[in-house]
Amino acid sequence: MRIRRLTPALVAALCTAGAWALNPTQNLPQFDGAKALAYTRQYVDTTGPRWIGSPGHAKAEAFLREQFRHDDLEEDTFTTNTPAGAMTMHNFIVKFPGRKDGIIVLASHYETPYPLRNIHFVGANDGGSTTGLLIEMANYLRGKPNDGYSVWLLFTDGEEAIRSWSDADSVYGSKHLAARWQADGTLKRIRAFLLTDMLGDRDLDIQRDLNSTPWLEDLVLQAATQYGWQSFFFQNKTYDGDDHIPFVKRGVPCADLIDLDYGYENSYWHTDQDTMDKLSANSLTIAGDTLLETIRLLDQR
Repeated sequence: MRIRRLTPALVAALCTAGAWALNPTQNLPQFDGAKALAYTRQYVDTTGPRWIGSPGHAKAEAFLREQFRHDDLEEDTFTTNTPAGAMTMHNFIVKFPGRKDGIIVLASHYETPYPLRNIHFVGANDGGSTTGLLIEMANYLRGKPNDGYSVWLLFTDGEEAIRSWSDADSVYGSKHLAARWQADGTLKRIRAFLLTDMLGDRDLDIQRDLNSTPWLEDLVLQAATQYGWQSFFFQNKTYDGDDHIPFVKRGVPCADLIDLDYGYENSYWHTDQDTMDKLSANSLTIAGDTLLETIRLLDQR
């Protein structure tokens, strides 16, 4: 029998192979959910309730401007008619350039509902968690060379209804921006619109939205599966009306990633129980990992 002596190089190669077998996700993008949760807490503590026209909403605007003061930040301000009269709203777009011709949009709304202005609704999960998610996403993207598509982070205003949810009374910021981007030619450059909503829930259960683009949701599930996160995705199906709908109607590939089962029988949703103690860094890690890998897969298409 011939015995082969292990050289240092061979030992290193075997160790690397063994580490890969134990941790097959090591070469995938890794998102820091703990930092995203910390940003969420800072945002919620700083702003409190942030319905349109409130002092908290002005604080939210200032918070976003401060976070992205050194980035390519565009503020899209517009006035629109609502059941409560004319309101001025603000979308924020943070642009990270890529070398491929096209744009991937990651979106979240950041305000709290106007009808809940008389309760202390801070929206830790609903609006807060995905704001924190996108702020940490910027940290991942910032300063890195990007051979893929440009990534734009979109913080929409006026997602919530002003009086009662309907096609006319909802998603004001998205409707405005989708129309504007169609007019100026931006819309045809968007390769994917990935909407995030209520993803900080400790008991994460992201539904498959049947109003979204099937192939893009399939790609999201493929990304999640590569981390072993697939059990948190698409066990149930819904038809979601959300910030993606104005883009869906204009033919943009969209995926709405949302957990609409928040608390027992959704008991925390739109109540003063939507607070930081209901959130988890692990849930934000799952969401962030999946988004980053979805971007990577889109870049390969």
